[in-house]
Amino acid sequence: MYFDILTLFPEIFPGPLGHSITGRAIENGLLEINAVDIRDFSQDKHNRVDDTPYGGGAGMVMQPGPIDRAYSSVTESRHEESKTIFFSPQGQQLDQPKVKELAKEPGLILLCGHYEGVDERIRQEIVDEEISIGDYVLTGGELPAMVLIDAVSRMLPGVVGTSESAEDDSFYHGLLDYPHYTRPREYKGQEVPEVLLSGHHARIDRWRKKQSIKRTLLRRPDLLAARDLTELEEELLKEVKAEIEDDIKNARS
Repeated sequence: MYFDILTLFPEIFPGPLGHSITGRAIENGLLEINAVDIRDFSQDKHNRVDDTPYGGGAGMVMQPGPIDRAYSSVTESRHEESKTIFFSPQGQQLDQPKVKELAKEPGLILLCGHYEGVDERIRQEIVDEEISIGDYVLTGGELPAMVLIDAVSRMLPGVVGTSESAEDDSFYHGLLDYPHYTRPREYKGQEVPEVLLSGHHARIDRWRKKQSIKRTLLRRPDLLAARDLTELEEELLKEVKAEIEDDIKNARS
């Protein structure tokens, strides 16, 4: 899968994406990170790509021309049509369902805004979707672009070591991940849960599902409310609630 990134700071890429899982995916040809410098498409002798906003106000606005020419240079070099994402706090919140949806695309064009944003006309002309990674304002779209690339790349075949590893991640099935343990068996007086040492895969799977439900109930109950639970999950949720009630009663007594 390819990512064409329209940015004022191409030297930022691949940055953290050049390491670990995504770094190996790039080396193995599973990911292509192509950072395009919008300034290269300025027709100003000083390579300016921004100007003051009409109507007054603070800050600068990125001009439509350089973005349009950078965009055209990318689309003309690709055989398939690519969806264009613009990062904005006004956009749809990035979540796991959206990540899985975007992972089905052959490639994406990521427009990274800066300053006070981009001219509305180019936004309407080339942008297919606006995406936000949270209800806060960042200096530019480069960090959101890296977040999106990292999240989407985990959904691609061959990027993560095993498909089960990605599928067990928090949010993949609408629940938070269960706790993980490794050696040593005892650390600072805390033992690894006995069930994980049993070798009984059915019991281990049930324990992990129950812990996943418990964490989701305690930390993100909104995810449970939005999920259609299976019979097993309903049963485990009742067990978890009963255990929490017992813990509260014991703490009070």
